[in-house]
Amino acid sequence: MRTPAKLAIYAGSLAVAVAGAFGVGSLTGSPIDRAEGHGEHQSDGHAHGADGHGDHSSGGQASAGEASVPAGLQVSEAGYMLGPIRGPEVAGETGVLSFEILGPDGEPVTEFEESHEKDLHLIVVRADTADFRHVHPVIDAEGTWSIDWEWTSGGTYKVFADFLPSELGEEMTLARTVEVAGTHEPAPATVDAVVADVDGYTVTLTGDLVAGQGSRVTATFERDGVLVTDLEPYLGAYGHLVALRDGDLAYIHVHPDGEPGDGVTGPGPDVAFHVEAPSSGTYRLFLDFQVDGEVRTADFTLTAAAPVPADADNGSDTDADDGHADH
Repeated sequence: MRTPAKLAIYAGSLAVAVAGAFGVGSLTGSPIDRAEGHGEHQSDGHAHGADGHGDHSSGGQASAGEASVPAGLQVSEAGYMLGPIRGPEVAGETGVLSFEILGPDGEPVTEFEESHEKDLHLIVVRADTADFRHVHPVIDAEGTWSIDWEWTSGGTYKVFADFLPSELGEEMTLARTVEVAGTHEPAPATVDAVVADVDGYTVTLTGDLVAGQGSRVTATFERDGVLVTDLEPYLGAYGHLVALRDGDLAYIHVHPDGEPGDGVTGPGPDVAFHVEAPSSGTYRLFLDFQVDGEVRTADFTLTAAAPVPADADNGSDTDADDGHADH
């Protein structure tokens, strides 16, 4: 498949960008950003973690009674906007990926607070989630973020910027969709997969996702049949998990319970996470972990079940309701 020979930002993103400067969130506008069947799930008021663990994930959260859009579906929010993405135009071409975060005044933001040991996290994923990268560009004095870059294949990509502006004091995740010229083999994720083999490590994910509820999932690490107990801290934790909803790539950024050095959390073999899926459906999960100074990524596929209705208990006796109660 060959896409246009340029790095193109979808026109819908640009058309709504002005609204973001006035504090109104703007959807990224790509066809993959607003898949059918998810619109009714945007008003649950929770863009990220539940069960008291909201501080471990990133994304916008609406105030009480206000509709919420899951993280990663907007190019702008609270007056901040992810600027156009510049970079190589064709897969296999080396160059620099660069962009700015624009503030409410329309100027590049230069002051950020560190979150999980970095001022900005950049997640780049192909639309079918076959290509995933989590990297950390650097910022210059003018507010331009940049990193050496090469697209491994052509196709449609989502670029997520996860950051905390000093002036705002709240973490947010904004995204843009880009097109890269070149060929690729589509690889849709349609089957649940809970075991990943990465460079000799076997990582098994246990636990179930339930839409709108905090769910506990646990990653267990093994190597050559032996449990791994020498995980190293990476971004302030023993694991870094990103979950993406299949179709529109709604973004859930989660960190494990505890942290290195807290006297409770060990370096394996188990790392537990709390995840809240905004809706039922298929999710792709990417887990970064570090051993011997090398970061590896294990990927999984889980299906979030629909929540059980509160009135599902049918244990009440309805025989007396037909007007023929015993005399």
